[in-house]
Amino acid sequence: MRSQRILVALMATTLLVAGCSGRTGSGVEESAAPGGKAVTSDFGDLTGVCRSGTSTSSPAQGVSAQQIEVGVFTDMGFTKNPELVDVAKVFTSWCNDNGGINGRKVAFNVRDAKLLEVRQRMLEACREDFALVGGSAALDSLGVKDRLSCTLPEFPSQVSQVENTGSDLQVGSGASSARPYDTYTGMHQWLFKEAYPASAAAVGIIVADSPVVKSMADRYGESLPAEGATLIYNDLYPAAGVSDWTPYAQSIKAKGVKGLIFLGDFRSLAKLEDVLTSMDYKLDWVDVTSNAYTPAFLELARTSLATQNNFADLSGTVPLESADSAPAVQRAKELFARYAPDAKLTYNGLRSLVQWLLFAKAASSCGDNLTRSCVVEAARKETAWTAGGLQAPADMSTHTVPPKCFNVMKATAQGWTIADFEPDTGHFRCDVKPYVYTKDYGRPLTLADVGKSMSDVK
Repeated sequence: MRSQRILVALMATTLLVAGCSGRTGSGVEESAAPGGKAVTSDFGDLTGVCRSGTSTSSPAQGVSAQQIEVGVFTDMGFTKNPELVDVAKVFTSWCNDNGGINGRKVAFNVRDAKLLEVRQRMLEACREDFALVGGSAALDSLGVKDRLSCTLPEFPSQVSQVENTGSDLQVGSGASSARPYDTYTGMHQWLFKEAYPASAAAVGIIVADSPVVKSMADRYGESLPAEGATLIYNDLYPAAGVSDWTPYAQSIKAKGVKGLIFLGDFRSLAKLEDVLTSMDYKLDWVDVTSNAYTPAFLELARTSLATQNNFADLSGTVPLESADSAPAVQRAKELFARYAPDAKLTYNGLRSLVQWLLFAKAASSCGDNLTRSCVVEAARKETAWTAGGLQAPADMSTHTVPPKCFNVMKATAQGWTIADFEPDTGHFRCDVKPYVYTKDYGRPLTLADVGKSMSDVK
């Protein structure tokens, strides 16, 4: 899954520019499905995701006999990126067209944190929402204590900071470098042991000067040498970017870096690659992170794509380009075409959809007695969750089992293409043995940290 490294794009601009006035785009969103026959409620190999029924009780906050009210976190007031809200609109419209969840229609509140207002939005969610579904906030640690204090379950599209990653009442948060293992072991070992073995002796890291991403570089400083790489270059650049990337390119060339991990805004990476290419210096590979898996990076880096080898690890999520061979991805595109024809389905949108599907299936299994404890426990029974075929099987019952599968995309002048990483299980390669960190990089918060337990979750 995902992916939390999209945070870097937020940190690469001046943080305090974010608007800090009130709530925008919030409130319950009613599904407004287009006319015509409802689309079937099947999704990939999932059948009857949503369906009609007769619900009579109001067993939990945000749940009535008619409706389930959930929250969707986003930073779109800062990023201007509506991808998570688009998914919420698409999913709820489709689900409600098919009768909702056991007859209860699904409505959502947009919790726009605008980067810095995470706690304010979390307190609002604590007063109104049954659960948080399909969203994310870059500075998510700011709200986790309040979320646990009000026993609010979370089904996030991605997680960012260590205090929130794998925290209690969180289900299906996907891959994250804040976990106790290096989730990118598979791609990195493929790059410097198989695809470009000469690069193992000359790996470099360049990172935006922000606390979150610097902590990722610290982890790589432990894991990469243990996995067989020699780090010969490690540098910081201002998170807001630089006007001239020449000094950085010169250092990379002078040190003879062959493989580069770039932890920063992909716009800055594109500028760095242009300078390297103009200097006639070709890296064996660049780990651009899944943050760059967008059409925007292809456009920004177009003059260097033929020279530099750019790779993104999708952490076991089927790529958007595989719709012809992945019915679940095709289904996602069909739903967007029907319910949000002007919106763009993105990688993070797929991650969000994975979580909406998990929530819907779990909530449906609870029947009329839809409580928070029931939806969390039901979701955790999914020990090989694929979201109908959107991702490699993942165990939702625990946060401590490392992923076994990875898949890699390569940026080319013709678009994003599947790299030759030798998949052995459908779209994925599942022979990964992730490195487990030995140093202490912090831990997620628990219910016990706020004086609660599962018995308090109603």
